[in-house]
Amino acid sequence: MDFTRFMTSERAPIIQVAKSTGAAIATWFICVLIYPEQIPIFGAIAALICVQENVSQSLTRGLERMVGVVVGVTVALGATLLFGTPSWLFIVAILVALGVGWLLKMSTGSSNQIAITTLLMIALGGSSVMYGVERIIETLIGAAIGVTVNALVVAPVKVTPAREAINTFGYEASIAIDRLADALSEPRDKAWLTEMLLNARLLSAQRNNISNVKARAYESLQLNPRATKYRAELKQDEELLRRLDPIVSQIAGMTRAVYDNYDEELLTDPGVQGMTTELRKTAHDLRRLISPEHVREADATTEPITALTAPFTILEPNSKHWILIGSLMEDLRRLRNRVLTGE
Repeated sequence: MDFTRFMTSERAPIIQVAKSTGAAIATWFICVLIYPEQIPIFGAIAALICVQENVSQSLTRGLERMVGVVVGVTVALGATLLFGTPSWLFIVAILVALGVGWLLKMSTGSSNQIAITTLLMIALGGSSVMYGVERIIETLIGAAIGVTVNALVVAPVKVTPAREAINTFGYEASIAIDRLADALSEPRDKAWLTEMLLNARLLSAQRNNISNVKARAYESLQLNPRATKYRAELKQDEELLRRLDPIVSQIAGMTRAVYDNYDEELLTDPGVQGMTTELRKTAHDLRRLISPEHVREADATTEPITALTAPFTILEPNSKHWILIGSLMEDLRRLRNRVLTGE
């Protein structure tokens, strides 16, 4: 059996584990004080369920749990009043609970909550209305404590993963520009050029992943007491992403043009030789735009100012490759403008 399917790519923060534990323990003792004769299983479960990766999800899970408990208690009380507590009642209760969830068009999670609550009610011998009401109150206490603990004790924020993903996206784009310069600076075989093209195309797939990470970041700020500070930072990151999008599209087009029309004779053209230098400067400035930490050691000798300072022109058109060179020049101009000004 492949046990990796039960694992995630990264561990949950230890603070989340501590909050789940604290919320469940606090709920347990509070419910024991209120209902000393009952084991507060419903409250502890609600507290654990409500400590999610963000406050918005905590509230959603809390409401889901409350609805599930209310309906589940109702189903359990009705079933025990009608049939008593025979062993086969558990099977019937599951079918009825899931059927009710389906009829009410509830989510799978909510329907499962109804079934779980129904089974617990019957198993724990709860056949009175008062017992059911107490379990609903107990669940409400657990859900309230879980949501409150998750919101007030270092409320989860997912802004950093979004920033890292955007910065990495920009850095990979700068590497793709460097590859273009490499392709035009010395002869390359078909395999190398194919790898260059594939890497440029992978940037688009990376962009889709960033959308998911960014959505999680915004979701983590909903109902979050710490949202004000982080929302401003996330807006800056999104502005950088907006600036990177057309740059990546430009890189993809330039890479495809070089791949389709590659000829070693290009490397001897003075205009192409000058273009490789400008491409490397563009890659350097893109790294500097993203973050100083993404400026590679190879850039260390460059002055800590924008590298694109001198105009670059082609004095004499190439008789054979003038269309490709002209196209690359225009794309290079757009890249320079978007890196420097974002326009």
